[in-house]
Amino acid sequence: MITMRHGVHPDHFKLQTTSELRDEFLATGVMTPGAVTLFHSYYDRFIFGGAVPTDQPLQLENDDALRADYFLERRELGLLNLGGSGTVTVDGTAYTLERFDCLYIGRGARDVRFASASAGQPAKYYINSAPAHKEYPTTKATQSEANRIALGDEAHANKRVLYQYIHEQGIQSCQVVMGFTELAEGNIWNTFPPHTHARRMEVYLYFDLPEDELVMHFMGSPEETRHLAVRNDEAVISPPWSIHSGAGTAAYRFVWGMAGENQSFADMDAAPRSTIR
Repeated sequence: MITMRHGVHPDHFKLQTTSELRDEFLATGVMTPGAVTLFHSYYDRFIFGGAVPTDQPLQLENDDALRADYFLERRELGLLNLGGSGTVTVDGTAYTLERFDCLYIGRGARDVRFASASAGQPAKYYINSAPAHKEYPTTKATQSEANRIALGDEAHANKRVLYQYIHEQGIQSCQVVMGFTELAEGNIWNTFPPHTHARRMEVYLYFDLPEDELVMHFMGSPEETRHLAVRNDEAVISPPWSIHSGAGTAAYRFVWGMAGENQSFADMDAAPRSTIR
């Protein structure tokens, strides 16, 4: 069953308690061993979650909430393997995915199955899905094939590398844009100074965060920010009107996934430091 999350007006957002914000925007238990765990956000009808097969393969099941004959009847899907070696089988064609390999699955695929090469070191597939209006071919990309962008510097504690997989100049899709960012050791800040992008929503999944460490994720309009304490393998929904930035107590990585009106990565509205409150 998909867990549903509803949209929140920014004026309502600023009145919510910590518990209410966590209930609406934070997703926990994303990477549950032996299960497919999915969340549905009403922002751009974006679905995200994890599939962690152990001793048995897992199938991408349909859900009554989609009112579809099968999960990808009107949807597309992107995934990144964040764990051990595994195989994703799409309508009988098997794709071997190592850590940080990406697979895009186009609209119309009927049978999607997830498997791990070893139950002791299972694959961890992080999934992003959005409605799709046409079919694009199922496509695999390795980390070396992703578009690599170096950002930040040591002086601002935000030195990081961004890897783009599903984007305008990479794997083609209808809506989904997807990749991940890794921070250099000793750096803590991501996406700062922050920005908003009113034409699409975004979800961050924080991972490779050491035990007992956390990321303080900042969200809200630039003039009315709030924060969430986020642990390893937890995800945060970011509305189109919200900034999305974080500072960790240790180095970490995060997957970013977007969907909405356009796919232009540069389509964003900067929030200068002077505007942040």
